[in-house]
Amino acid sequence: MSRPVEDILFGAPSPQAKLTTRVMSVILAIVLLLLAGGVALQFHSAGQLEASFWEFFAWSTTWAFLAKGLLGTLASAAMAAVIALTLGLVLLLGRLARSRLVRWPSIAVIEFLRGTPTLLLIYVCFLVLPSVGLKLSTYWMLTLPVGLSTAAVVAEVYRAGVLAVPRGQTDAGRSLGLTEAQVFFFVVFPQALRYIVPALVAQLVIVVKDTTFGYVVTYGELMQNAKVLIANYNSLVPVYLVVAALYCLVNYAISRASKCLGRPKY
Repeated sequence: MSRPVEDILFGAPSPQAKLTTRVMSVILAIVLLLLAGGVALQFHSAGQLEASFWEFFAWSTTWAFLAKGLLGTLASAAMAAVIALTLGLVLLLGRLARSRLVRWPSIAVIEFLRGTPTLLLIYVCFLVLPSVGLKLSTYWMLTLPVGLSTAAVVAEVYRAGVLAVPRGQTDAGRSLGLTEAQVFFFVVFPQALRYIVPALVAQLVIVVKDTTFGYVVTYGELMQNAKVLIANYNSLVPVYLVVAALYCLVNYAISRASKCLGRPKY
């Protein structure tokens, strides 16, 4: 007897599907291990795994320099995230407004920021604003464009979550005598946040990655400090491997934190 389409898409996997998933996972793991081994062999052949390229990682000054860059990355990413989450909510409210005088400008701002590359916004802050008398620090030359660019995407993520909340929740809030603002902030938006936690986490990870544009304005973030180490010690692969591991740890921490926030509390 054939299973309904809804059962196939959303139901629990059958024993055969579980077995297929395990087999494919093992095969994929083997392929990834082989690829990693091939990459390591190429690095060894190029001499990038020799001890002379790694010995400076035994110095405390090296790790202090990387830690300083990591703090710069976290400081910029944290402020950009605050800007994105706050401005994204403002743009969402504007886009959902009934008045066209509010709704259409909000849509225009969202589409403009979504369609403009973050790097171009950084160049505007770096080259254009000083020419008209607005000079920002290197921190804000990086943080502000990253925050603005992400805010437009976050606004759309918010909107997707709001639209996913059942219409009956809004009607129930109105039937209790709540105002439109109270229905939104106390009934609809808290539920929407639960739906969009994975998407928000993805955007926060992108914010961390976008801070690597700090080289444009010579802001002292992790990647900029890594380039300094490479220039001084001519150790390209080891430095990038260590820096990649640090970025992975930061993004993993963000993912773990999001799971704790998104976990239902009883």
